[in-house]
Amino acid sequence: MVKDRDMKLTDLVIKNLRVAKVFRENSERVNSIDYSSNGETMISSSDDDQIVIYDCQNGTPKRTLNSKKYGVDLIRYTHAANTAVHSSTKLDDTIRYLSLHDNKYIRYFPGHTKKVVCISMSPVDDSFLSGSLDKTIRIWDLRSPNCQGMMHMSGRPVAAFDPEGLIFAAGVNSESVKLYDLRSFDKGPFATFKLQQDKDCDWTGLKFSPDGRHILISTNGQIIRLVDAFQGNALQTFMGHTNLKGVPLEASFTPDSQFVFSGSTDGKIHCWNAETGSKISVLNAEHTAPVQCIQFNPKFMMMASACINMAFWLPIVDE
Repeated sequence: MVKDRDMKLTDLVIKNLRVAKVFRENSERVNSIDYSSNGETMISSSDDDQIVIYDCQNGTPKRTLNSKKYGVDLIRYTHAANTAVHSSTKLDDTIRYLSLHDNKYIRYFPGHTKKVVCISMSPVDDSFLSGSLDKTIRIWDLRSPNCQGMMHMSGRPVAAFDPEGLIFAAGVNSESVKLYDLRSFDKGPFATFKLQQDKDCDWTGLKFSPDGRHILISTNGQIIRLVDAFQGNALQTFMGHTNLKGVPLEASFTPDSQFVFSGSTDGKIHCWNAETGSKISVLNAEHTAPVQCIQFNPKFMMMASACINMAFWLPIVDE
Protein backbone atom coordinates (compact mmCIF):
# COMPACT_ATOMS: atom_id res chain seq x y z
CA MET A 1 0.00 0.00 0.00
CA VAL A 2 1.07 3.61 -0.51
CA LYS A 3 2.64 5.47 2.42
CA ASP A 4 0.91 8.76 3.16
CA ARG A 5 4.08 10.81 3.19
CA ASP A 6 4.94 9.76 -0.37
CA MET A 7 1.76 11.20 -1.73
CA LYS A 8 -0.06 14.42 -1.02
CA LEU A 9 -3.79 14.38 -0.59
CA THR A 10 -5.43 16.56 -3.21
CA ASP A 11 -8.97 16.87 -4.56
CA LEU A 12 -7.91 14.64 -7.45
CA VAL A 13 -6.52 11.90 -5.20
CA ILE A 14 -9.78 11.95 -3.20
CA LYS A 15 -11.86 11.70 -6.37
CA ASN A 16 -9.69 8.77 -7.47
CA LEU A 17 -10.32 6.69 -4.37
CA ARG A 18 -11.71 3.29 -5.30
CA VAL A 19 -12.66 0.19 -3.36
CA ALA A 20 -9.66 -2.12 -3.58
CA LYS A 21 -11.05 -4.90 -1.38
CA VAL A 22 -14.31 -5.85 0.28
CA PHE A 23 -14.32 -8.14 3.31
CA ARG A 24 -17.39 -10.07 4.39
CA GLU A 25 -16.23 -11.22 7.82
CA ASN A 26 -19.34 -10.07 9.69
CA SER A 27 -22.98 -11.11 9.73
CA GLU A 28 -24.23 -7.91 11.39
CA ARG A 29 -23.21 -4.25 11.21
CA VAL A 30 -19.69 -3.15 12.05
CA ASN A 31 -20.18 -0.74 14.96
CA SER A 32 -16.68 0.72 15.32
CA ILE A 33 -13.20 0.70 13.79
CA ASP A 34 -9.80 1.95 14.94
CA TYR A 35 -6.29 2.00 13.44
CA SER A 36 -3.08 1.24 15.28
CA SER A 37 -0.96 4.38 15.58
CA ASN A 38 1.54 3.06 13.02
CA GLY A 39 -1.31 2.42 10.56
CA GLU A 40 -0.29 -1.17 10.00
CA THR A 41 -3.39 -2.80 11.46
CA MET A 42 -7.02 -1.90 11.97
CA ILE A 43 -9.41 -3.37 14.50
CA SER A 44 -13.19 -3.56 14.16
CA SER A 45 -16.08 -4.54 16.40
CA SER A 46 -19.48 -5.71 15.26
CA ASP A 47 -23.00 -6.35 16.53
CA ASP A 48 -22.34 -10.03 15.81
CA ASP A 49 -19.94 -9.98 18.85
CA GLN A 50 -16.85 -10.39 16.68
CA ILE A 51 -13.60 -8.44 16.81
CA VAL A 52 -11.74 -8.58 13.49
CA ILE A 53 -8.13 -7.41 13.13
CA TYR A 54 -7.04 -6.43 9.60
CA ASP A 55 -3.56 -6.17 8.15
CA CYS A 56 -3.59 -2.84 6.29
CA GLN A 57 -0.31 -3.40 4.45
CA ASN A 58 -1.42 -6.65 2.85
CA GLY A 59 -5.13 -5.90 2.85
CA THR A 60 -6.12 -9.11 4.63
CA PRO A 61 -8.05 -10.09 7.75
CA LYS A 62 -5.48 -11.26 10.30
CA ARG A 63 -7.53 -12.61 13.20
CA THR A 64 -11.06 -12.88 14.50
CA LEU A 65 -11.87 -12.90 18.22
CA ASN A 66 -15.26 -13.53 19.76
CA SER A 67 -16.87 -11.63 22.62
CA LYS A 68 -20.07 -13.64 22.91
CA LYS A 69 -20.48 -13.12 26.64
CA TYR A 70 -20.26 -9.33 26.80
CA GLY A 71 -20.75 -8.18 23.22
CA VAL A 72 -18.45 -5.52 21.81
CA ASP A 73 -18.69 -1.88 20.69
CA LEU A 74 -16.45 1.22 20.60
CA ILE A 75 -13.26 -0.78 20.25
CA ARG A 76 -10.06 1.25 20.64
CA TYR A 77 -6.41 0.28 20.45
CA THR A 78 -4.34 1.22 23.49
CA HIS A 79 -0.66 2.20 23.23
CA ALA A 80 0.55 -1.21 24.33
CA ALA A 81 0.95 -3.56 21.39
CA ASN A 82 -1.83 -6.08 21.02
CA THR A 83 -4.31 -4.64 23.53
CA ALA A 84 -7.62 -2.83 23.16
CA VAL A 85 -10.47 -1.48 25.25
CA HIS A 86 -14.14 -1.81 24.34
CA SER A 87 -17.61 -1.22 25.72
CA SER A 88 -20.09 -4.01 26.38
CA THR A 89 -23.46 -4.58 24.73
CA LYS A 90 -24.63 -7.38 27.05
CA LEU A 91 -24.78 -8.05 30.80
CA ASP A 92 -23.75 -4.57 31.95
CA ASP A 93 -22.01 -1.36 30.88
CA THR A 94 -18.52 -2.20 32.05
CA ILE A 95 -15.59 -1.21 29.84
CA ARG A 96 -13.17 -4.08 29.20
CA TYR A 97 -9.42 -4.14 28.57
CA LEU A 98 -8.49 -7.01 26.29
CA SER A 99 -5.21 -8.71 25.47
CA LEU A 100 -5.58 -9.52 21.78
CA HIS A 101 -2.87 -12.14 21.38
CA ASP A 102 -4.50 -14.58 23.83
CA ASN A 103 -8.06 -13.13 23.88
CA LYS A 104 -8.03 -12.68 27.68
CA TYR A 105 -9.27 -9.75 29.70
CA ILE A 106 -6.59 -7.83 31.59
CA ARG A 107 -8.94 -5.57 33.57
CA TYR A 108 -12.53 -4.37 33.87
CA PHE A 109 -13.63 -0.77 34.38
CA PRO A 110 -17.03 -0.83 36.09
CA GLY A 111 -18.98 2.33 36.91
CA HIS A 112 -21.29 3.42 34.13
CA THR A 113 -24.91 2.51 34.77
CA LYS A 114 -26.18 3.00 31.21
CA LYS A 115 -24.88 2.38 27.69
CA VAL A 116 -21.42 3.81 26.99
CA VAL A 117 -21.62 6.01 23.89
CA CYS A 118 -18.02 7.20 23.49
CA ILE A 119 -14.50 6.09 24.38
CA SER A 120 -11.42 8.18 23.64
CA MET A 121 -7.88 7.00 24.32
CA SER A 122 -5.32 9.60 25.35
CA PRO A 123 -2.80 10.04 22.52
CA VAL A 124 0.08 10.35 25.00
CA ASP A 125 -0.45 8.03 27.97
CA ASP A 126 -2.55 5.27 29.54
CA SER A 127 -5.55 7.40 30.39
CA PHE A 128 -8.82 7.23 28.51
CA LEU A 129 -12.25 8.76 28.86
CA SER A 130 -15.74 7.40 28.41
CA GLY A 131 -19.14 9.01 28.11
CA SER A 132 -22.45 7.30 28.82
CA LEU A 133 -26.21 7.72 28.63
CA ASP A 134 -26.02 7.87 32.45
CA LYS A 135 -24.98 11.52 31.73
CA THR A 136 -21.45 11.17 33.05
CA ILE A 137 -17.98 11.36 31.57
CA ARG A 138 -15.42 9.27 33.39
CA ILE A 139 -11.63 9.42 33.27
CA TRP A 140 -9.74 6.13 33.64
CA ASP A 141 -6.19 4.83 33.77
CA LEU A 142 -5.51 1.45 32.13
CA ARG A 143 -3.47 0.41 35.16
CA SER A 144 -6.34 0.77 37.65
CA PRO A 145 -9.94 -0.49 37.67
CA ASN A 146 -10.97 2.57 39.68
CA CYS A 147 -12.40 5.62 37.98
CA GLN A 148 -9.89 8.52 38.21
CA GLY A 149 -12.55 11.21 37.93
CA MET A 150 -16.11 11.85 36.91
CA MET A 151 -18.09 14.76 35.49
CA HIS A 152 -21.88 14.99 35.63
CA MET A 153 -23.40 16.36 32.45
CA SER A 154 -26.87 17.69 31.76
CA GLY A 155 -27.45 15.25 28.89
CA ARG A 156 -25.95 12.66 26.60
CA PRO A 157 -22.22 13.42 26.29
CA VAL A 158 -19.82 12.97 23.40
CA ALA A 159 -16.17 13.53 24.25
CA ALA A 160 -12.62 13.22 22.92
CA PHE A 161 -9.03 14.13 23.72
CA ASP A 162 -7.16 16.70 21.66
CA PRO A 163 -4.08 15.47 19.71
CA GLU A 164 -1.70 16.60 22.48
CA GLY A 165 -3.65 14.77 25.19
CA LEU A 166 -3.68 17.89 27.39
CA ILE A 167 -7.32 18.83 27.08
CA PHE A 168 -10.55 17.10 26.19
CA ALA A 169 -13.77 18.39 24.71
CA ALA A 170 -17.26 17.34 25.73
CA GLY A 171 -20.35 17.97 23.65
CA VAL A 172 -23.48 18.16 25.78
CA ASN A 173 -27.20 18.21 24.94
CA SER A 174 -26.42 18.66 21.23
CA GLU A 175 -25.86 22.36 21.82
CA SER A 176 -22.69 23.16 23.77
CA VAL A 177 -19.01 22.17 23.65
CA LYS A 178 -17.04 22.34 26.89
CA LEU A 179 -13.24 22.23 27.05
CA TYR A 180 -11.50 20.74 30.10
CA ASP A 181 -7.87 20.71 31.19
CA LEU A 182 -7.03 17.09 31.98
CA ARG A 183 -4.96 18.09 35.02
CA SER A 184 -7.73 20.16 36.57
CA PHE A 185 -11.00 18.91 35.09
CA ASP A 186 -12.56 18.87 38.58
CA LYS A 187 -12.54 22.68 38.45
CA GLY A 188 -14.99 22.53 35.55
CA PRO A 189 -14.55 23.58 31.91
CA PHE A 190 -12.17 26.42 31.08
CA ALA A 191 -14.24 27.28 28.00
CA THR A 192 -17.82 26.66 26.91
CA PHE A 193 -19.06 27.24 23.37
CA LYS A 194 -22.78 27.41 22.76
CA LEU A 195 -23.96 26.40 19.31
CA GLN A 196 -27.39 26.58 17.82
CA GLN A 197 -29.18 23.52 19.12
CA ASP A 198 -29.83 20.72 16.66
CA LYS A 199 -33.52 20.03 17.19
CA ASP A 200 -33.83 17.32 14.53
CA CYS A 201 -30.91 15.18 15.63
CA ASP A 202 -28.51 14.30 18.43
CA TRP A 203 -24.78 14.74 18.50
CA THR A 204 -23.35 11.23 18.38
CA GLY A 205 -19.62 11.81 17.90
CA LEU A 206 -16.93 14.40 18.50
CA LYS A 207 -13.34 14.48 17.21
CA PHE A 208 -10.48 16.94 17.07
CA SER A 209 -8.75 17.43 13.74
CA PRO A 210 -5.24 15.90 13.74
CA ASP A 211 -3.75 19.44 13.76
CA GLY A 212 -5.89 20.29 16.82
CA ARG A 213 -7.47 23.36 15.25
CA HIS A 214 -10.99 22.07 14.64
CA ILE A 215 -13.67 19.99 16.32
CA LEU A 216 -15.89 17.79 14.16
CA ILE A 217 -19.34 16.93 15.49
CA SER A 218 -21.21 14.04 13.89
CA THR A 219 -24.91 13.37 14.40
CA ASN A 220 -27.69 10.86 13.82
CA GLY A 221 -29.22 13.31 11.35
CA GLN A 222 -28.27 14.86 8.02
CA ILE A 223 -25.74 17.40 9.25
CA ILE A 224 -22.13 17.40 10.46
CA ARG A 225 -20.68 20.46 12.20
CA LEU A 226 -17.15 21.85 12.14
CA VAL A 227 -16.23 24.16 15.02
CA ASP A 228 -13.13 26.24 15.72
CA ALA A 229 -11.37 24.50 18.63
CA PHE A 230 -10.12 27.80 20.11
CA GLN A 231 -12.92 30.30 19.52
CA GLY A 232 -15.82 27.87 19.35
CA ASN A 233 -17.44 29.50 16.35
CA ALA A 234 -19.22 27.27 13.85
CA LEU A 235 -17.08 27.14 10.71
CA GLN A 236 -18.90 24.70 8.44
CA THR A 237 -22.05 22.65 8.27
CA PHE A 238 -21.56 19.65 6.01
CA MET A 239 -24.74 18.36 4.39
CA GLY A 240 -26.03 16.40 1.42
CA HIS A 241 -25.42 12.91 2.74
CA THR A 242 -28.50 10.79 3.37
CA ASN A 243 -29.51 9.75 6.86
CA LEU A 244 -33.17 8.82 6.86
CA LYS A 245 -32.85 6.17 9.54
CA GLY A 246 -31.70 8.33 12.46
CA VAL A 247 -28.54 6.27 12.94
CA PRO A 248 -25.21 7.68 14.12
CA LEU A 249 -22.90 8.15 11.14
CA GLU A 250 -19.20 8.52 11.83
CA ALA A 251 -17.38 11.47 10.27
CA SER A 252 -13.59 11.61 10.08
CA PHE A 253 -10.69 13.81 9.02
CA THR A 254 -7.87 12.88 6.71
CA PRO A 255 -4.49 12.86 8.55
CA ASP A 256 -3.61 16.29 7.11
CA SER A 257 -6.90 17.74 8.48
CA GLN A 258 -7.78 18.95 4.96
CA PHE A 259 -10.80 16.78 4.20
CA VAL A 260 -13.81 15.38 6.04
CA PHE A 261 -15.48 12.08 5.15
CA SER A 262 -18.84 10.69 6.17
CA GLY A 263 -20.90 7.65 5.30
CA SER A 264 -24.62 7.71 4.62
CA THR A 265 -27.60 5.41 4.93
CA ASP A 266 -27.72 4.86 1.16
CA GLY A 267 -24.21 3.34 1.17
CA LYS A 268 -22.40 6.27 -0.43
CA ILE A 269 -19.32 8.08 0.94
CA HIS A 270 -19.26 11.88 0.96
CA CYS A 271 -16.16 14.06 1.16
CA TRP A 272 -15.88 17.79 1.83
CA ASN A 273 -13.04 20.28 1.96
CA ALA A 274 -12.75 21.20 5.66
CA GLU A 275 -11.49 24.72 4.94
CA THR A 276 -14.07 25.79 2.35
CA GLY A 277 -16.96 23.44 3.16
CA SER A 278 -17.35 22.52 -0.50
CA LYS A 279 -18.27 18.97 -1.51
CA ILE A 280 -15.30 17.30 -3.19
CA SER A 281 -16.73 13.95 -4.12
CA VAL A 282 -19.44 11.38 -3.59
CA LEU A 283 -17.88 7.94 -3.76
CA ASN A 284 -19.90 4.89 -4.65
CA ALA A 285 -19.13 1.76 -2.69
CA GLU A 286 -20.67 -1.67 -2.73
CA HIS A 287 -22.24 -0.92 0.65
CA THR A 288 -25.69 -2.45 0.93
CA ALA A 289 -26.51 -0.98 4.34
CA PRO A 290 -25.83 2.33 6.18
CA VAL A 291 -22.12 3.20 6.32
CA GLN A 292 -21.73 3.97 10.02
CA CYS A 293 -17.93 3.66 10.23
CA ILE A 294 -15.39 5.53 8.15
CA GLN A 295 -11.77 6.39 8.91
CA PHE A 296 -8.66 7.33 6.99
CA ASN A 297 -5.47 5.48 7.86
CA PRO A 298 -3.11 7.74 9.91
CA LYS A 299 0.03 6.64 8.02
CA PHE A 300 -0.93 4.96 4.76
CA MET A 301 -2.84 6.25 1.78
CA MET A 302 -5.94 4.15 2.43
CA MET A 303 -9.39 4.52 3.86
CA ALA A 304 -11.81 2.04 5.41
CA SER A 305 -15.59 2.22 5.40
CA ALA A 306 -18.01 -0.30 6.85
CA CYS A 307 -21.65 -1.29 6.87
CA ILE A 308 -21.92 -5.04 7.47
CA ASN A 309 -19.11 -5.42 4.94
CA MET A 310 -15.74 -3.71 5.26
CA ALA A 311 -14.29 -1.82 2.28
CA PHE A 312 -10.65 -0.79 1.90
CA TRP A 313 -10.14 2.18 -0.43
CA LEU A 314 -7.00 3.11 -2.37
CA PRO A 315 -6.40 5.92 -4.86
CA ILE A 316 -6.01 4.93 -8.49
CA VAL A 317 -2.54 6.18 -9.42
CA ASP A 318 -1.84 6.99 -13.04
CA GLU A 319 1.52 5.40 -13.74
